[in-house]
Amino acid sequence: MTERIISPGPLMAEADDPTIRPARLDEFVGQVQVKETLKIAIEAAQKRDEPLDHLLFSGPPGLGKTTLAHIIAHEMGADIRATTGPVLEKPGDIAALLTPLKRGDILFIDEIHRINPVVEEVLYPAMEDFFIDVMIGEGPSARSIKLNLEHFTLIGATTKQGLLGAPFRDRFGIISRLDLYSSEELVRIVTRSASILKIPITPDGADEIAKRSRGTPRIVNRLLRRVRDYASVKGDGTINREITSRALQMMQIDELGLDELDRRILFVIAKDFDGGPVGAKTIAISVGEEVRTIEDVYEPYLIQIGFLKRTPQGREVTPAAKKHLNNPQKTLI
Repeated sequence: MTERIISPGPLMAEADDPTIRPARLDEFVGQVQVKETLKIAIEAAQKRDEPLDHLLFSGPPGLGKTTLAHIIAHEMGADIRATTGPVLEKPGDIAALLTPLKRGDILFIDEIHRINPVVEEVLYPAMEDFFIDVMIGEGPSARSIKLNLEHFTLIGATTKQGLLGAPFRDRFGIISRLDLYSSEELVRIVTRSASILKIPITPDGADEIAKRSRGTPRIVNRLLRRVRDYASVKGDGTINREITSRALQMMQIDELGLDELDRRILFVIAKDFDGGPVGAKTIAISVGEEVRTIEDVYEPYLIQIGFLKRTPQGREVTPAAKKHLNNPQKTLI
């Protein structure tokens, strides 16, 4: 699948810029309820002089789960080690990460729902009683030894909380879900990022980028860089509404943040199948994509903004989607 500019996940060639990542909770925009919960938990743990309880962050990609993990480490004055679920294939992998941790240190596991079940079982006693059993040797001479661990904090991030087993999920003391950001919050984020990167931007330019960022900070910062490049070549370097509109129109991103394939999916259902219902496999064949890509990458946002419905009979477009498709100036079709 070709990488999309408006993908909420990180792109292969994209390096995270640590300069624009907030370092403290007070600098983190949005997610008010999550921040309040974390502030109380952090302050209480510091007063008791105890490590923080295990935390699980869930929600769509690009909303700041990794950033929050690093903020927590900074607020607690703790070291953090980061890894991802898919690379933890055997018990030895997690043992190598856990044994060097000191009291209060943080282990952050992104995509924690993709951990090997065998590794997950090793984490049960590690999270509750702070020890792991390691097998030494092979065959009849193999024996298990118990390794005690320091009291650490596990922070997990997942886009699919439902894939976590109940016994694993129940071992997290704090479970928080991150939601999509409002346009006002994204304006604050893009304005802050532009200030740090020393990019001249007008309020209407920030508003235009925010509206097309699909409620996701990662996308708003990515579009800011792309529009900055366009403004430096086609303008005087300042990002305003006109420059932003021209830049994003060139990238085939409309006013709601939909790209060409988003609109093709809606168009196929609305025009070729009279609004649906139509199966995901048929849609995938019509637009030349895989079924799983349609379901996991394209459909979630179209459903969130009320353009697409999933029914037992198949997918249907809504009147709002048809209205959007019938306005060529907005849809860029």
